[in-house]
This record gives sequence, structure tokens and C-alpha cells, in this order.
Amino acid sequence: MIRGAALPGARCQRLLAQQSSCPSPSCPSPRPLPVFLPGNSCSTRTGLGSDSALNSRSFVATGRAAKSTRTVVIAGVPDGLLQDDVMADILTIHFQKSRNNGGDVEEVTYPTGNKGVAYVTFEDQEVVESVLKKDDHRLEDKRLSQPYPLRVTPYCEKVFSSVTSVLNMAVFKEQFVLEDLVEEMKKQSRDLSFGPLQSDGQIAVQGSFPAIKVLRDFLLLKAKSLSEKDNREESKSHQRLRRRLQEHRSTTERRNFIPDGDGGKQVVVLDTDIYHYMKHFFPWIFQENDVAVSAVTDGDITTVCVENAGRADAGQVSSVKKKIEDQSIKLHSILRKIRVSYKECPRDEKQRHKWVCERLKSCYPQVLVIPYDAHVEVIGFSSDIFEFTKEMSSKSLTR
Repeated sequence: MIRGAALPGARCQRLLAQQSSCPSPSCPSPRPLPVFLPGNSCSTRTGLGSDSALNSRSFVATGRAAKSTRTVVIAGVPDGLLQDDVMADILTIHFQKSRNNGGDVEEVTYPTGNKGVAYVTFEDQEVVESVLKKDDHRLEDKRLSQPYPLRVTPYCEKVFSSVTSVLNMAVFKEQFVLEDLVEEMKKQSRDLSFGPLQSDGQIAVQGSFPAIKVLRDFLLLKAKSLSEKDNREESKSHQRLRRRLQEHRSTTERRNFIPDGDGGKQVVVLDTDIYHYMKHFFPWIFQENDVAVSAVTDGDITTVCVENAGRADAGQVSSVKKKIEDQSIKLHSILRKIRVSYKECPRDEKQRHKWVCERLKSCYPQVLVIPYDAHVEVIGFSSDIFEFTKEMSSKSLTR
């Protein structure tokens, strides 16, 4: 299993509890919810990719180079012209041809979360280097009416804070074929990465804090719908499990929802870099009449507090919270980050790097640059930050 630096146990449990409350205090859950086992369930700074199809096998270690290092990002794929599987086949053929500097293709991921973007994973890491050396990639096939220029860039790993939780699905085995239920979960939660389903019903799930919460809410609704079909005929063991879940949920709701006049106080746990990107490019999400939004940053994690600041009711507070959650989940999937270090550089060279970054900002309006004493962090879409850092390196040398 791929993991980053683990959060301290107590803090990990607190963050999971904040993000795992039932949508409403009145939401019943007669069925036991699949348990997020505590263990080492939190990981930060993971190196998994954006698309769940690309990530689904990342939990399994292999003897080859990491999948991310054997993958390239393809932009400019003609959208909506052909069936998705046909387009994936055309891309496979293109990148297998020697005239395109290609080689054996392990997998093509298309469509992805980004329109006109595909991921191509090769069997051999050396093919990636060869493909990137070709300046002009044009997608040609008899099934296409014209050639389409493609932009090929390295796949940049996502290094935003994530939660890795082990989900116990065994409580559903009497009502569902677990493999089918897991497939439904994957369709409902495309921004999460799923490990293989184990024989004991456990499965590892990884993603952002808000995305994990969305999955939990989906399973709560699934448990509720099943209970209504059972005509309240439950075994004593199920009743005990239900009471245990209700007690746990009541505790987490009290932590996550503190009454405050007619509205309330709710929290969203975000990756700090995602929070900075949202504040810079989507400030309106944090602005609502009579609703106050504040944030406390603790390293890689930023806790955003949404509360009533006037006459706002609970619905308005919840609406702002949901906007923040939805936007953060989307950005967590599509953004990438590159760290450019100049720790060992002399002072004048550091100044030159900073000057170049400032000059390039206007050319890359969707890239966020965060300067630090010993490095600069570049956050944005994969192709943008690749071009940004490439141009930054070139201009720093020539200035």
C-alpha cells in the first residue's frame, strides 16, 4: 500500500470524526454502517494520480517502475466524436507506433475528469522519455475526419493530503454481492481510490477528507433503505450494532455541528494547498451574507469553520459548507503541484528564481505560485505546471 507520512493517531481520529457525521441529526441508520477501522487510517502527502481508474491498482506493489512514472498526460483528444472505447483504442494504436516514438501500452484511461484529456500508461518507463521527445503528435485514424494535434506532458503526481481508511463491508454481505456494491461505490465516488476487496470484506479507500465523507453519507443512505425493506425484523446483534453506530454518530455530530442561534457552526477539513488555491481563484465560495467563514492552518491541514454571523439559518450555513466541500473534491482530483527547490542556491540565484516566477504569473492565469524561503510551490493543472516550471528553468538560466 502506498502511504505518505501518517498523522498522529489522536489527530487522525479527530479529523475523521469531523468529516464523518450524518447529514442530519434526524437521519436514522437502523443498519450498522461499514466501519472505518482506526489503525493507521490517515495518510498525508500521498503520491496517487487524479483519476480513480488510474489509481485503482496503485494499492498493489509491483516490481516495475511506479505507474505514475510510466504515464503521460494527453491533451487535445477530440471530445464527443466517437464512443469512448473507440477513442481509447485509437490512442492505444497511436502510442504503440514506432514512428510516434511509442511502445507497448499497458493502459489508456479515457475519459477522465478533464474534458479532452487522457492518460496513457506504458509497460516501460523508457517509452515515456521517448514519447516526450517527439515534438509533434498528431492523432490520425480512418475513423477520424481529420488529424488532431495532441499535447503530451509528463504525468505529475498528486501530493495533496489524503485520508486512507479501511472500510469493513462485511455487514452488507447478507443483502448484497459485495463485488457489485463496491462497483456501485466506485461509480458514486469517482474521486476516491479503491484497493482490492479482501476475502473478509475489508477494502482500503483513499481520497480527500470531503470525498470520504460523501462516501460515508452514501453508505448511510444505503443502510437506511435496506432497513425500511426489512419491516423492522432485525436480529439482536444487528440492534446492538445499530445502537453502537447511533451513539458514535451522535458524538461526531456534536463535534461537527455546534448550535449558534438560528444557524450553526460546521467545519470542513481541507488540504492547505487546496485551500490556498480556492481562496485565490474562487473567493466567492467563502462569501455569503450573514455567514462567517474562518480558517485555521496546521501544516498540511486547514480546518475551515462556517457559522452564522447574523440572521443566517442552518440551511444557509450548510449550503456554504457544501459549496466548499464540492469545490475542494473537484480540485483535489484535477490539480497537481511541483516543488522547485533552491535551498542550496546562492542568494542572487534565489532572487532570480523569484523574479522569473513573478514575470510568468500573467502567462499562466490558472497557476498559483507560493514562494517560501528555500523553495517555491507551483499548483495548477498538470500540463500548465509542467510548462511553467520548464519555462521558469529556462528563463532563470538566461536572465
